[in-house]
Amino acid sequence: MSLSPPLNLADYEALAQPLMHPAVWDYVVAGAGDGITLAENRLAFDRIAIRPRMLVDVSRIDTTTSVLGASVAAPIMIASSGQHGAICAEAECATAKAAGRAGLAMVASSGSNRTIEDIAAVATGPLWMQLYLFPDRPRTVALLQRAEAAGCRAIALTVDSPRWGRKERSLRTEDQFNWPAQANLADLPPATAVWPDGGAPATWADVDWLRGATRLPILLKGILTAEDAALAVERGVEGVIVSNHGGRQLDGVLASIDALPEIVAAADGRCEIYLDGGVRRGVDVLKALALGARAVMIGRPVLWGLAVDGAAGAFDVLDILRRELTSAMALSGRPTIADIDRSLVR
Repeated sequence: MSLSPPLNLADYEALAQPLMHPAVWDYVVAGAGDGITLAENRLAFDRIAIRPRMLVDVSRIDTTTSVLGASVAAPIMIASSGQHGAICAEAECATAKAAGRAGLAMVASSGSNRTIEDIAAVATGPLWMQLYLFPDRPRTVALLQRAEAAGCRAIALTVDSPRWGRKERSLRTEDQFNWPAQANLADLPPATAVWPDGGAPATWADVDWLRGATRLPILLKGILTAEDAALAVERGVEGVIVSNHGGRQLDGVLASIDALPEIVAAADGRCEIYLDGGVRRGVDVLKALALGARAVMIGRPVLWGLAVDGAAGAFDVLDILRRELTSAMALSGRPTIADIDRSLVR
């Protein structure tokens, strides 16, 4: 750790870069194409102004809320992401420990470097599992059954990856590192097919199939339009994660925060809405909640924390955001999460 403790997530980013192998750093920070959406995920937050209310009793600020019925200390979650093991020896187990210590929820990647059983064994907060569909149904079913048996509380199906986005920065250096194995895949039935052109296609028919393949709540990750949000709620999904995959898939799509309002309107309270992409400050969390998100998901900053100080660093990243949110709620006259509404922002 630096002699000057990190004060914000940008400090963690600066500290993390020299601690990561260059190829790993490129993998983490890369965006698709020219990086337009990657940049917009941040810039879009800056265009939203806060309308604070004064003379409100903010002597006590309560950030607690719930996600799919599970109580959490704040509306902040760890997003699914890959290659934790390339950054920290404990890999996703360190991330799960950080989430539990912070009292927050985590979404584990189906392609994680530790098995879902190992992650669940150390998780003390709500644990969800992100899912890519395999061409072989038995492989998908086997992984779903393992997630259920491990105690996962929900499945987040990624729907924006019929093929992988071209992340040119990472493509230039990915062969320079010996990447750790995806542990969850080792014990699955053998693959008999692969998707053409890479990626992991999913259709609405697959969503219907998934409903019958698991008892767990289902969320769709990667929704960016009101039209798709309406189709999702028609199928009875429990949640939608508004996400452009951190700007890593199709470049030029809406920033996640810009897509959020139309999706909230289309869902009309029929499922929970989460925001993934670009959150770097507590005021970003505040703005997302004001526009209708149940909670936000944090990806890259957690990896920066892991690189700097393992589970302790990841916890500190989460704690910085929670403390910044607490301050923003007090200064905007919103003492509880329930007090945050659309009138707060313009």
